[in-house]
Amino acid sequence: MKKILLIIILASAIQVQAQKFLLIGHQGARGIMPENTIPGMIKALDLGVNILNMGVVISQDGQVVLSHEPYFNNEISTRPDGKAITFKDEKTYNMYKMDYSEIEKFDVGSKVHKRFPGQMKLKIHKPLLVDVIDSVEAYVKANKLPKPIYNIETSLIRKGDGEFQPDASVFIERIMEIVKAKKLTKRVVIQSLDLRPLQYLHEYFPAIKTSLMVDEKQDFEDGIQALGFTPTYYSPYYVLVGKGLVDRCHAAGVKIIPWTVNTAKDMKYLINLGVDGVITDYPNQYSRVMQE
Repeated sequence: MKKILLIIILASAIQVQAQKFLLIGHQGARGIMPENTIPGMIKALDLGVNILNMGVVISQDGQVVLSHEPYFNNEISTRPDGKAITFKDEKTYNMYKMDYSEIEKFDVGSKVHKRFPGQMKLKIHKPLLVDVIDSVEAYVKANKLPKPIYNIETSLIRKGDGEFQPDASVFIERIMEIVKAKKLTKRVVIQSLDLRPLQYLHEYFPAIKTSLMVDEKQDFEDGIQALGFTPTYYSPYYVLVGKGLVDRCHAAGVKIIPWTVNTAKDMKYLINLGVDGVITDYPNQYSRVMQE
């Protein structure tokens, strides 16, 4: 009887931990489905994520489009005529110089991704942010799932203003027009490697949660000082994370969410360090970790 009671208590504790833990599907579920697509976001929801990460760029006609780069990445993209885009030429397919009516003609789901060979292949285009939100909201309602948080990442090229993207103020204003229209201000986090979008957001939309991404080794306090305010989340590349960084984030009142954590081994290690969540291309790994 005591053993059964102990198992029930442990199961309840794991369930509570899972509910509090922030499981973020990177670009949907990139390891399993084409990145930054509606089917990828739906799959991530089915795998239990509570936050959907999506990169966004701005088209020539001012549309907010899901994409990890402001150009058509050669790893995933096929031209409307069926020809593959090469690494050498990919930046010539610059979405900031293209209207969305042209962008949606490119296929970003049929090409085999060399780094993610297990992806399901679909002929599909880059969707608008507004269409992703509508599809996700309809899906969770129809399937009685918890409403997710939208982790919207500004896909910027450093020193690319005017060539690959508008300036930070225009970028954020375009995103916020949609966020406000969809009444999602309490369910959105704006994330960026670039300080400028976050600084503009903090000044003009201070109620919106922010996430500072970090891709190289730097002092946590120096990064926050450069930003000029304390963000809601600190999101470093996972190899940069140790117990000291976790403790310093928590002491500052900041939740730490490493990226991109793709193995059960790394996920276990970081969970044991006390991180508040992980960004992963493989959301299905988390359930395996919790079962173990």
